[in-house]
Amino acid sequence: MGSATREALAASRAKLSSTGTADLATADELFSAGRIIGGSAQLISMLSDTSTDAADKQAILSAVFGSNLSEPTLGLLGTVVSHRWSSTDDLLAGIEELGLRAAADSAPATVNIDAELFAFGTAVSSDSELELAVSSKLGSTESKVALVEALLVGKASPQTLSIVRHLMQQPRGRRIGELLRTAASIVADQSGLAVATITSATAIRAVQLERLQKGLAAKFGQALKFNLVVDPALIGGLRVQVGDRVMDGSVASKLKDLRLQLAR
Repeated sequence: MGSATREALAASRAKLSSTGTADLATADELFSAGRIIGGSAQLISMLSDTSTDAADKQAILSAVFGSNLSEPTLGLLGTVVSHRWSSTDDLLAGIEELGLRAAADSAPATVNIDAELFAFGTAVSSDSELELAVSSKLGSTESKVALVEALLVGKASPQTLSIVRHLMQQPRGRRIGELLRTAASIVADQSGLAVATITSATAIRAVQLERLQKGLAAKFGQALKFNLVVDPALIGGLRVQVGDRVMDGSVASKLKDLRLQLAR
């Protein structure tokens, strides 16, 4: 991530915080606006042009979206486009992130969006036909959204459904696993947490899990939410992923390294 994007993201997050608690309608509007902007080469070029001042960009947003967006959403988008981003894809990612954070803010305390996203990702990765249906470039966006709705309506929160529906419509070249992991991480971060995916060959005992939680919280300097995966292929040991950081201490990984050394 370039320095320009980091600064733009910080300003965008601050604007979201200053608007107060966002609702799901704001999240849906941000997702929709991001798709419209991303779908028009001319529009995204104008909104990312550093030679155009912020007032003119706000006027462009008002002309394109008119009364279809609420004032808070237009204000958030105005903040996004008034800053310089390292790339146009980063700008779209910034709009998406605001939508994810707004969705997280709108959820009641009893709803665990990142856990629902993880559960959906696990279901998809464990079924090759389902994974192909939601990720194949040959399938239409409409059919993917319909499939997601059939799977999640009544089983997941409206926030999770809104997020996954958007990700199916604007993947921006990302695979389904990456889409869901990134979304879950941002949602957790909005609650001041990080998500750690712990993969083990067998179920982890409670006392071991408690020690692991304390150790990782100290290492990363913040509280962590755990997603637990059992994969016998690891043989033994653990694989820990927090965001883009992966610590693989599994037996399978060590055997792989050994085979590579012997092959030299």
